[in-house]
Amino acid sequence: MLEATNNHELPTIPGKRYFTIGEVSELCAVKPHVLRYWEQEFSQLRPIKRRGNRRYYQQEDVILIRQIRSLLYEDGFTIGGAKQHLIGETLESEQQNQQIIRELRLELEEVLDILKYSIN
Repeated sequence: MLEATNNHELPTIPGKRYFTIGEVSELCAVKPHVLRYWEQEFSQLRPIKRRGNRRYYQQEDVILIRQIRSLLYEDGFTIGGAKQHLIGETLESEQQNQQIIRELRLELEEVLDILKYSIN
């Protein structure tokens, strides 16, 4: 999933592996309670929970949160509309991946045929 282009005013995401909810709040300009609410609403958003139920977000989570923020705050989507948009993107991405896999398989079969004929 790509980072929304209209998030240019937000800070650059550091190259860390895990982020606390406070760090993500600053990186995405969203309050922590909003992040916890979005976790309930968007099934794609699942931070790792460790000791004491502390949340740890990964870079993909931060990018997703920025995309959700953009859909809701800048593009005017409702929560339901943003969910549908993200689900549609996921389905489209899966279809593209399946097409790429089919093309790779065909190419590999061609290479295999070439190798079979070159050995004989």
